[in-house]
Amino acid sequence: MAELKSYSAAEISLHTTKQSCWLSIGGKVYDVTTFMEEHPGGEDVMLHASASGDATQAFEEVGHSSSAISSMKNYLIGTVEDHVSDDHRPPKPTATSHREPPPPSYSLSDYFLPLLVLAVASAAWYYLTFYSKTNA
Repeated sequence: MAELKSYSAAEISLHTTKQSCWLSIGGKVYDVTTFMEEHPGGEDVMLHASASGDATQAFEEVGHSSSAISSMKNYLIGTVEDHVSDDHRPPKPTATSHREPPPPSYSLSDYFLPLLVLAVASAAWYYLTFYSKTNA
């Protein structure tokens, strides 16, 4: 397999039109110009992704099928210059990582309900203590 050409971010950013659309995904550069009309999400999605600079996150968030991922090799034209691979990036937080709980939110019912219960209990005690003895 031939060595892939390395492209700068500035060079990749020149290809964000319908006539020439390149995507940078995972440190690799793909010329998807001929694929834009076939893309299920449409041309606008790909143009927006190309204009963002690095389309890796947008690509991963969609959840492409294995056949879509395997067909990407047909559009591979090079690599991104000075790309830091995922091995050297700090890990993304996962669902199992510890997250700070949100601060508690207080509402009027948090105070009103206990006060109401206290008032009803006090009224019942007062009634049972003073009025029931006088009427009995």
